[in-house]
Amino acid sequence: MSRVDLQSIYRELLDWCGPRHWWPAEHGFEVVVGAVLTQNTAWGNVEKALDRLRDRDLLDPAAMLAESHEGLAEAIRPAGYYNLKAKRLRNLVSTLHADGGLSAWDGMATPRLRERLLAVNGVGEETADSILLYVFRRPVFVIDAYTRRVFGRLGLVRGDEPYRALADMFESELGPDEALYNEYHALIVALGNRVCRPKPFCGRCPLAHCCDWIRNASS
Repeated sequence: MSRVDLQSIYRELLDWCGPRHWWPAEHGFEVVVGAVLTQNTAWGNVEKALDRLRDRDLLDPAAMLAESHEGLAEAIRPAGYYNLKAKRLRNLVSTLHADGGLSAWDGMATPRLRERLLAVNGVGEETADSILLYVFRRPVFVIDAYTRRVFGRLGLVRGDEPYRALADMFESELGPDEALYNEYHALIVALGNRVCRPKPFCGRCPLAHCCDWIRNASS
């Protein structure tokens, strides 16, 4: 995979979709919460859960910790797996509170902060890197299921590589550019959600001309 390949794909996606202005949130804590809620669900469901938290004045660390498990789970019900996600949210917010809040986390070096996030039960690499990128503007490339699917179909990755191996590959090829990573990941999500689905709409794809999946299907 070469730098020009990734850069040209980025430009084509940007021409196709335009800037995504991602992550949509009013403040950093909302992004932290959303990074947990978005696990294994569509973003539309996350928005519904965030609205319910906002309506209940729970988009605040102290308020969330003071709420009962049952109350928190009910508030985030639209996001699915609400009992599990309520536990994960409480674990993460408890750690955030104990460490001194977002400003304390912002003062940590990226490797240390990633380590701290990954030590929280329920926080995996995608969730941790989403927080690093979208809350703290660290140059880490987020790998999700859309990334594996899109670039696997393009023939640029196998798709089953370890998370860190894929992230390192993107970061090495693109260079440390937080703004680029932010926009690129959002564009991949847009393509995966609208076009490159499990059953893809290949006729709508801006990358159809360089896609191994389409080439193999038509051969």
